[in-house]
Amino acid sequence: EVQLQASGGGSVQAGGSLRLSCATSGFPFYEYAIGWFRQAPGKEREGISVINNRDGSTRYAESMKGRFTISSDNVKNTVYLQMNNLKPEDTAVYYCGAENTPVHLERMINEGPWSGYWGQGTQVTVSS
Repeated sequence: EVQLQASGGGSVQAGGSLRLSCATSGFPFYEYAIGWFRQAPGKEREGISVINNRDGSTRYAESMKGRFTISSDNVKNTVYLQMNNLKPEDTAVYYCGAENTPVHLERMINEGPWSGYWGQGTQVTVSS
């Protein structure tokens, strides 16, 4: 059974940092791309970043470049999202999703994983 478990969310003040984790199981981690997405109340889901575990290649949504960094630990089967200089507009539920490679990373950021593999969300709240 494919499982993705997102964690690490919380409440921080503007300018603070958080590191989210997406722990996975039930599929060959090395063969998948994992992405981070978020959805704020009343807004559509938006992609943040994806990483291809086969070759380590990454993509970021243009608006997410600079403050967010995605990384992967192929031993722990876990993908991380380091978020720095957080802003109130970053408040959202953050989700991770997985898709088997080969995958077009830009497409995956924009549309989410076609596989439909999603973890439950983790809430991030940034106060001013």
